Amino acid sequence: MALTYDLRTGGPDLSAFLRRDKAGAASLELLVKGARCAGCLGKIEREVGALPGVTSARMNLTSGKLTVAFEGRAADPGRVIATLDKLGYPATPYDPGQAAEAHDKESRRLILALAVAGFGAMNAMMFSVPIWAGLFGQELGPAARAFMMWWSGVVGAPCAVYAGMPFFQSAWRSLRAGRANMDVPISIGVILTLVISFSETVLRGRDAYFDAAVSLLFLLLIGRWLDHRLRARAKSAAADLLALQAPGAVVLGADGVEHRKPLSEVVVGDRLVVRPGERIPVDGLVESGVSTLDNALLTGETTPVEARAGQVCRAGALNLSGVLRLQALARSEDSAVAAIARLVEAGAQSKSLYVRLADKAAAVYVPVVHAAAALTFAGGWALGLGPREALIRAVAVLIITCPCALGLAVPAVQITASARLFRRGVLVKSGAALERLSEVEHVVFDKTGVLTEGRPRLVDPAPAAVALAAPLARASAHPLAKALAAEAGEGPTADEVTEHAGLGVEGVIEGRRARLGSAAWVGLPSAGAETELWFGFEGDTRIRFRFSDRLREDAARTIQVLKARGLSVEVLSGDVEGAVRAAAEVCGIETWTARVSPADKAARVDALKAEGRKVLMVGDGLNDAAALARAHAAMAPGTALEASQNAADLVFSGDELGAVVDAVDVARQAKARALENFGFSALYNLVAAPAAMLGFVNPLVAALAMSGSSLVVTLNALRMARAGGSR
Repeated sequence: MALTYDLRTGGPDLSAFLRRDKAGAASLELLVKGARCAGCLGKIEREVGALPGVTSARMNLTSGKLTVAFEGRAADPGRVIATLDKLGYPATPYDPGQAAEAHDKESRRLILALAVAGFGAMNAMMFSVPIWAGLFGQELGPAARAFMMWWSGVVGAPCAVYAGMPFFQSAWRSLRAGRANMDVPISIGVILTLVISFSETVLRGRDAYFDAAVSLLFLLLIGRWLDHRLRARAKSAAADLLALQAPGAVVLGADGVEHRKPLSEVVVGDRLVVRPGERIPVDGLVESGVSTLDNALLTGETTPVEARAGQVCRAGALNLSGVLRLQALARSEDSAVAAIARLVEAGAQSKSLYVRLADKAAAVYVPVVHAAAALTFAGGWALGLGPREALIRAVAVLIITCPCALGLAVPAVQITASARLFRRGVLVKSGAALERLSEVEHVVFDKTGVLTEGRPRLVDPAPAAVALAAPLARASAHPLAKALAAEAGEGPTADEVTEHAGLGVEGVIEGRRARLGSAAWVGLPSAGAETELWFGFEGDTRIRFRFSDRLREDAARTIQVLKARGLSVEVLSGDVEGAVRAAAEVCGIETWTARVSPADKAARVDALKAEGRKVLMVGDGLNDAAALARAHAAMAPGTALEASQNAADLVFSGDELGAVVDAVDVARQAKARALENFGFSALYNLVAAPAAMLGFVNPLVAALAMSGSSLVVTLNALRMARAGGSR
């Protein structure tokens, strides 16, 4: 949609982008550029939320989307845009395609800047190393020295200017808004280093520091690009959930003719037709037809449920057998799947609010370092130093206190710990996942696919009975029938097969009519709540097949080890009560809840958080995705639904649940190493900053010291790789 302009203000007219709910209240979604940290998020939400007529402002840091809700029907989106622009964060109406394009553009920009910085650092050093050699008695002549300094500048300076643009632009936006972020001292240090280097080169001075400037940017860009990649992964979970919805819907017109509509055009009241093998497109009321639905992705319940006239079907459920005619009860954005996606997005947003120790230290760093550099320049000049020498000392302060060691204190440990876990079959997806995992004190497990293998298996199979029922089982799409067919192996299929929704399948085996399905389907009273199938030839004995979802072999042992680590444990499952109780008793888990909906799981996690508990959620289904996103930390098995894997912070492969113990132990060790790195960084700055202020180091030595401090925290992080096993 093209932008028009408000004639009263001269700014863009965004009224066409306002969305209104049933009560008429307006909301606006904006794509905000330049927000990178929890400080940016808090500043945006605080300033926009304080505007007249605004009831709430919620920013999603991973996607860049800001949702602004207005009071009543009155709304002034232009004021919101102007406020954001004043803060240094330009914004446009939110468009998912535009957001993805902007993200891809930023990724290409960072990669190119990183490549240029790497090229510049290596090639500038080719000319600066001969100058450094003079420190060891191999002095160059004046002409050769000048030649090397000039060529070091010719190569290094343009690379530093280009590679520094992400920092320069961010710093400029921050200064225009009257604030200073972490990019301000970095930019000032790089620019002053280049200025002094050119001055020294022109005046035939002793040292130039072009290589130091571009090397500094290279190290900082590595961290910036990794952060960008982590955000890209974080925002894909909600998109994967919405992808589970059908791409379109078959709508029955007033004339009885079927035609297909895009999902976004389905409105409340439309009559829909859903055939076997298709997913329910939107929440709807069954008008006619009988079928069975696979709700495993929505609820986690392994047994398919019956759908009849008068019942409500939820979007995302898989229609297994009969044709259903539904009346749409909600639009696609208001469906059950969309609601879960919103919970996931909200959970991911709350994670972005987690303030790491490095962020807290960085908040103090900017004003302190600026003040120290300014004091060094002013004090040195006042005490008799020339402006050139005073400026060199001030630049040395900015460089030697560059937050590289501080910035590497946590990421270096996370990378090493992540590599160690990867070798043990655990993939760490989030930069702060290990830090959050080290703090958990309560673990919530889903049952199906987590404590259990997630595959129904036949209990005590009798080969003769299995062989009798196998021809009908091979003809059915029912999950239990598939398990029975898998037990039997390949073989013939029954003739004249008919599947009856909610009951079972019927057919002819070697001339005899047979049935496979529920107890009622074969003429027996219902037999309790166990997961079972019944088979029988017409007028003959009925055979019962019982199924169970086996516990993982190390499930009970893992629970006991977690308890020994001081963690409390509970089970939340959408499965039936009997199955959940049995699994909990075998594992030694006292607290469990069955038949829990996705919203109930998320609400339970929120309730635990409100009590001050830090929760680790371990789940695998769509019904777990919202709880995974809202938990303090989250894990999912490699067999989990893709959306759940994306909502989780860690994914473990293999059949052993002990990976949860490994992850917790490594996370706790990583936290200890990170705190050691923070302590070293603080001590380094307490020693290095005064040394630079007193003139004991020049910018070259400052760059070497800064690199050395980064090397120390990296070597300390590598100790994680040598740590022993945790189980």
